[in-house]
Amino acid sequence: MIILNGESLTIESLVQIARNHMSVEIDPIQMELVKKASLFVKEKSEGDVPVYGINTGFGHLAHIKIDKKEVNQLQENLLKSHACGVGAPLDIETVRAMMALRINALIKGYSGIRLETILKMVEFLNDDIIPVVFEKGSLGASGDLALLSHMSLPLIGLGEVYLHGVRMSTKEALKQTNKSAIDHLRAKEGLSLINGTQGMTAIGSLVLSDAFYVLRLANLALSLSMEALEGVMDAMDDRVHQLRRQTGQINVAKEIRTMLLGSKYTTSCNEKRVQDAYSLRCAPQVHGASKDAMDHVKMIVENEMNAVTDNPIVFAEDRDILSAGNFHGQPLALAFDYLGIAIAELASISERRIERMVNPHLSNGLPPFLTKSSGLNSGFMIVQYTAASLVSENKVLAHPASVDSIPSSANQEDHVSMGSISARKSKTILDHAIKVISMELFTACQAIDYRIKRPMGQTTQKAYQIIRKYIPFIETDVIMYPFLNQIEKLVMSQAFIEAVFN
Repeated sequence: MIILNGESLTIESLVQIARNHMSVEIDPIQMELVKKASLFVKEKSEGDVPVYGINTGFGHLAHIKIDKKEVNQLQENLLKSHACGVGAPLDIETVRAMMALRINALIKGYSGIRLETILKMVEFLNDDIIPVVFEKGSLGASGDLALLSHMSLPLIGLGEVYLHGVRMSTKEALKQTNKSAIDHLRAKEGLSLINGTQGMTAIGSLVLSDAFYVLRLANLALSLSMEALEGVMDAMDDRVHQLRRQTGQINVAKEIRTMLLGSKYTTSCNEKRVQDAYSLRCAPQVHGASKDAMDHVKMIVENEMNAVTDNPIVFAEDRDILSAGNFHGQPLALAFDYLGIAIAELASISERRIERMVNPHLSNGLPPFLTKSSGLNSGFMIVQYTAASLVSENKVLAHPASVDSIPSSANQEDHVSMGSISARKSKTILDHAIKVISMELFTACQAIDYRIKRPMGQTTQKAYQIIRKYIPFIETDVIMYPFLNQIEKLVMSQAFIEAVFN
């Protein structure tokens, strides 16, 4: 059970909720704050003074006053009209993260939503009734309106859900579970549910969590490539990296030294050559810069996970309601663009190491394309092609989404963040990077088998043995794609993580 209090949610705890189906509870202190804000909103909705989103229209229609008798209908209409998502549904784990994030924001007591409405979302999350949310349609300002509308429709019995992973109408799911939706929304509740950045935050948070592991995988691939290419270890000397003062670089170089401890495949300056090419020699600088970027993004994301991103914001203690712009996704849009670039660079330098291992002019004595009877056999030639293709596609995807903006709502919302696009792009870049780094591991093991057998590093030895348990040395040309799929699945498995890194 994870207790949500609006202050202490982390990437790690969000992953537990999203992927491991950890249940959530609301801190009782926050419940009281929610009730106070809800009562204040009720009072305002019964008055005659226009208050945005409570008794007015939305966006460009904010100047239109809504009759007191229609403020509840206004909120339901908002969810229906804004549920304009298109494309493929988000995966269930991402929607679980969205729900947890929105609950965590609403319980801070600045939204004016009823506790009953939040508790219904908690009930759905804990009972595995997960809304169907389509991935595209958010501009990333005024919140992730389309995505969060789809997330919220089931609370009033509308839309679609996954019940224990099976897609169906919300009405059917409620019938099967003998549960009920809330009877109606009240003043500001629809707006409170959808006016936030939880769509982009959910997508990007899970990408970020995976990116930290992929960085370790990239360090492992580098270490195996160092052994395959008999790399010069002088470039990993801690004295060098301390002088640069870049934390990520220092940490990566330390991890490489640890992984390669005891290896007799690596060399020293002038033992076989003076120095290596940049893809080996400068790898701590490149991988380390990506780590620093990820650490920066984590700070931004965890701040957002515990933030109020509503509009208007209800200050019940001060008896005030302020309309502002905390829903604008710019902090996340920039961060997720940065994250995508950081991940793309891990794949980019990885592909260069693959090229060095298969290219006889660069591989320090390895056979062309790592195969016997090259010419008759093409060996690992097209493994590099595929890696190059993915890296090139990542370069297109790494173009920042956050520099774009299209005005909406009759120019009332005249600058938007495109943050959900940044987050989705980073997810695709991550998928490509995993494939490329897996190919480097596959290639490095093949290359090592052409060297004279000797002791490997303490971590590389474990990784090599596990890979060889499932994936053989490639003697002559075979159909390669099953091996590419197999090694990707293997190195992303919990069993591999525990055997190699724990």
